[in-house]
Amino acid sequence: MTRKPDITTLDSREVYSNRWMRVREDRVLRADGSSGIYGVVEKPDFVVVVPVEGDCVHLVEQFRYPSQARFWEFPQGAWEQAPDTAPAEVARAELREETGLEAAELVHAGSLLLAPGYSTQSYHVFLARGLIRGEAQLEREEQDLVTARFKLAEVEERVRDGRIRDATTVAALGLLRLRGLL
Repeated sequence: MTRKPDITTLDSREVYSNRWMRVREDRVLRADGSSGIYGVVEKPDFVVVVPVEGDCVHLVEQFRYPSQARFWEFPQGAWEQAPDTAPAEVARAELREETGLEAAELVHAGSLLLAPGYSTQSYHVFLARGLIRGEAQLEREEQDLVTARFKLAEVEERVRDGRIRDATTVAALGLLRLRGLL
């Protein structure tokens, strides 16, 4: 038995695009015959890296323009200019770029969807161990970024009391705990 699709796309138009994202509006037909629209944000997948050193993890803090505030989070990023690059390669590069750290071991913990209600973007969670210090190689957009090492217990306390609010960081921490990797 073939199931009727939940939603059929009738047409799609680009509303906005730049180097980092594309926004489109889709006209759709629902299974019950009613029509509607969806706004969809297309962004390349990204990585989040959890650098672990004993009972400590490394976080970065930077100003996030849309929220107009600084936030502590795990290193993360995407290669918009090369979206087909292997996630592990992007993870190693983002870790080095943002923190100056190299990882002897990189463990892929899984993939998560960022916001499936409006975006195509997903992300890969990596655990980085066997850290070797080097020099950070910040991009121009990251010039305000700082990095620090925290006890894992302190990071978890900051999540509980709301001082760490980045959903990607919270989800990565939870996934690693659930998988027994932290």
